[in-house]
Amino acid sequence: MTAKIIDGKLIAAQMREELKTQVAKLKEKNIVPGLGVILVGQDPASISYVTAKERACENIGIYSDDNHLPADTSQAELIELIKKMNEDPKINGILVQLPLPDHIDESQVLLTINPQKDVDGFHPINIGKMVAGEKAFLPCTPHGIIKLLQRSNVKIEGAEVVVVGRSNIVGKPIANMLIQKSDFGNATVTICHTRTRDLAAHTRRADIIIAAAGRPATITADMVKDGAVIIDVGVNRIEDASKKRGYRLVGDVDFEAVKQKASLITPVPGGVGPMTITMLLYNTVESAKIAHSIE
Repeated sequence: MTAKIIDGKLIAAQMREELKTQVAKLKEKNIVPGLGVILVGQDPASISYVTAKERACENIGIYSDDNHLPADTSQAELIELIKKMNEDPKINGILVQLPLPDHIDESQVLLTINPQKDVDGFHPINIGKMVAGEKAFLPCTPHGIIKLLQRSNVKIEGAEVVVVGRSNIVGKPIANMLIQKSDFGNATVTICHTRTRDLAAHTRRADIIIAAAGRPATITADMVKDGAVIIDVGVNRIEDASKKRGYRLVGDVDFEAVKQKASLITPVPGGVGPMTITMLLYNTVESAKIAHSIE
């Protein structure tokens, strides 16, 4: 058996075309979804990520209010900018790129964002609603994983799912989403992590493994049952002298070996990654609809 590749780039592109159509219909009603983007400092990875988000907004027709602030911007100045965006009817979603400089309290900044414009899904109110099974903006990477599974016709209901990782960004929210009584839930979920005593004993039972531990080769072929679905969220740099940049990107899964046993598997890069920005766009469009009472 050789696994079929879940092509995150293709699924993300399909969703963006769908969003582009939705945005065009909203513009016919004089509604332009708007995303406020705030980047503090010059972190290269953050700059690259924010630039990709800005291009994605332009591509589907979303208005993007881009704010690139110097690294010495004070917490008070940043919070004041967020408050202005909270009151601006042109802005339906607010994205503060993390991490922030050390002198800024990240939690206070995130708390300042209006939960109705929290398209990253990180505000405690939205997290609480998610856990309670109420309608809320869902965190982008976990929501993107759900979309990958759904669009790959993976049966989630009744499935044994093992999530390897317990971060607030991926592990905890995806586990909560999968156990909900919903169209994308009703799974039986086990949460494992790098301190789990016998990780393989858990993963060998899994119909679906979601690897989000941030460590290369956390999941090897002997830990996977035949026909399992593998979602690899990890992005790790491995030194590779054969590459021009001196490294290559790998996930948390031993891809070449595991794909010989799995039925479906996401690659790194090109799997989960493209879905994160797509779900940010999705949440922004949804926020614009909610603001104008459009189903």
